[in-house]
Amino acid sequence: MRQEVQVDRFLETLVSGDRDAARAVVSEALARASSPKTVINQLLWPVHEVIEKLHRADQMDQMAYHLSTRLLRVMVDQVAAKLELPALRSRTVFAVCGPSQGEELAAQMAVDLLESSGFSVAFSGGGVPGDEIIAQVQERQPDILLMFASAASDLPEIRAIVDRLKEIGACQSTRIVVGGGVFNRAEGLAEEIGIEFSVANPLELVEMLADEPLRAVPPVRQVAGRLTLAAAAPRKRKAA
Repeated sequence: MRQEVQVDRFLETLVSGDRDAARAVVSEALARASSPKTVINQLLWPVHEVIEKLHRADQMDQMAYHLSTRLLRVMVDQVAAKLELPALRSRTVFAVCGPSQGEELAAQMAVDLLESSGFSVAFSGGGVPGDEIIAQVQERQPDILLMFASAASDLPEIRAIVDRLKEIGACQSTRIVVGGGVFNRAEGLAEEIGIEFSVANPLELVEMLADEPLRAVPPVRQVAGRLTLAAAAPRKRKAA
């Protein structure tokens, strides 16, 4: 309940554009939380989801949307600056997202958490043509191509990217991962396009990639109303 109250309070400060009040809420959350990661997962990401849901439902006007998303980005930057970065970040991610302000903000939270969890990340943002994404993947040979918080308008190009990478077979060790955005709103979409991994939020993304070794995997399957990786072997339980 406390988390819901804090999210509602934070949303009010963002919609009004009250920068001092927003900083106060975030400072309080940082003081209470075990780490900045917790603040991203339990405050910044949930309020982002509320903002996007209200905006899509025409329950938030453009002024409120612009005030809230821009101020939220400032808060995300400030919290991300407090994340500890491992000295060794050997697994590589090339990340892209949808073109809107909200989609880039969602992807930013995902890549910030990945980087602090031991991944080396290159993030292009949105609006990059598919052929340039393919060229970057071929050049970089990343462990993971992440398309997080994609827009519905991106789907034809995403499908073309997936088909082309499979067709040329030049990046066989690169795993394709999607999450957030349109993939959260369209059940079964990732499976239809032929994508191996689909996650709902940044926390799930980090946990899944940290737990799964880089190896050939079975296709995604539908479980409990969302797409997950079909387990090829039991996962180790984390120590309590």
